[in-house]
Amino acid sequence: MIVGPMLDEWYPVGIFGQLDEAGRKTMLMGEPIVVARNGNGDARVTDSTGRSLPVRVRYGHVWTSLGDPQKELFAIPEADQPGRRFVDVGVVRVRCSPLRAVENFLDIAHFPFVHTDILGAEPHTEVQAYKVEIREDVDEVWATQVQFYQPQAAKSASGGITTQYMYRVAGPTSTVLYKTCPPKPSEWDVITLFVQPLTEDLCDVWPWMALFDDDTPMTDLIHFQQTIFLQDRSILENQVPRLLPLDPGMEMPTRADLTSVAYRRWLKRHNFTYGAQLVAQ
Repeated sequence: MIVGPMLDEWYPVGIFGQLDEAGRKTMLMGEPIVVARNGNGDARVTDSTGRSLPVRVRYGHVWTSLGDPQKELFAIPEADQPGRRFVDVGVVRVRCSPLRAVENFLDIAHFPFVHTDILGAEPHTEVQAYKVEIREDVDEVWATQVQFYQPQAAKSASGGITTQYMYRVAGPTSTVLYKTCPPKPSEWDVITLFVQPLTEDLCDVWPWMALFDDDTPMTDLIHFQQTIFLQDRSILENQVPRLLPLDPGMEMPTRADLTSVAYRRWLKRHNFTYGAQLVAQ
């Protein structure tokens, strides 16, 4: 049985609209679980003993916990904003630490090299100074004043633009990105990465988006985001060590890595270490 405070956090375990009464077998932190709908159409999650686990249905996904969550699932106010399109991107299985998957999502510097001619391109490789903080009132990591030149910032973008970003770590394996919305510059596109820890070095990644884009076919929106993450998967599955190092001496950060540094510090503060490597080996 897993110990530690990560046991009491909320995790995504499936897309609500795809559930049926037969259920879907999966895992959460090494524990077999079944995600299904009951006779009333409500989501139900049970462990290997048949015990019912806590459930929330939010952002198109079913969330559960193996423990006893002491706080509600984090809020994304844009999920209640009229006029947005909500995109369940699906799931991608990745052979990496769930914490590695989140940290990769927070990394800006890899855009020109991994997502070439989409989210970045040479010679626009410099990461300009930005601000990172751990917001004590909400206990979240935030990166603001982030900007980067992108040839195609979104499926709705018609050309290269300097894109504004904000990153938010809302839970140990959940992060939210706010970025320039090309069709509606006064608003933010919202792109999330909800990560289900299957084991310490294997995870299911459930991206979800809340966009202002009435023109792009849903299939194209899903394909665009899946293309981005599949490019990331090849990098994630070849990182060494497989677990996320929390010892500051194991990897040398640069100025561009401020968000990663804050994320690791925040994980250590809360003893969120499932999927982490604590000391050099």
